[in-house]
Amino acid sequence: MKPLRIKDTETVILGLQDEIRRSPESRYDHRLHGVLLVAHGLSCPQVALLLGDAPRTVEYWVQRFEKEGLSGLVEGERPGRPTRLSEEEFQEMAAVLREPPTAVGLKTNLWDGKTLSAFIQDRYALTLGVRQCQRIFRRLGFRLRKPRPVIAHADPEGQREYKKNSEDG
Repeated sequence: MKPLRIKDTETVILGLQDEIRRSPESRYDHRLHGVLLVAHGLSCPQVALLLGDAPRTVEYWVQRFEKEGLSGLVEGERPGRPTRLSEEEFQEMAAVLREPPTAVGLKTNLWDGKTLSAFIQDRYALTLGVRQCQRIFRRLGFRLRKPRPVIAHADPEGQREYKKNSEDG
């Protein structure tokens, strides 16, 4: 039987590695496969080369597996940078976000990352980027709603009358 080949392997490998990094479940499966390959007799550097990881990373996986079993391969908490806003400020912000931005003196009708950033700068004297403000929306359970243009709900008859090159004129 002729061996199968994948075209453009470099791009495919990078894409697959990105896909593995996308979710905690796939990263867990990735570590599980690494430990399985070591259990089959491959060395950590060989497994690292196959999976696209550093040899030391594979060694950590094996050590954690040996010490804690399967739970050692589960991804731990990744706390990230501590928040600069207190819990009280988050609660106040959640209440403010339920009102239009004009209620707090801003000149826009919808909340977005840029508007929230300006509000936080004015209210708390903190500079947060737009992306961080978008994360705050998500943390507070809000989602972005884009306004629909009026034209989408316009009267077709009225549109025909308004057009310059209508059939009537």
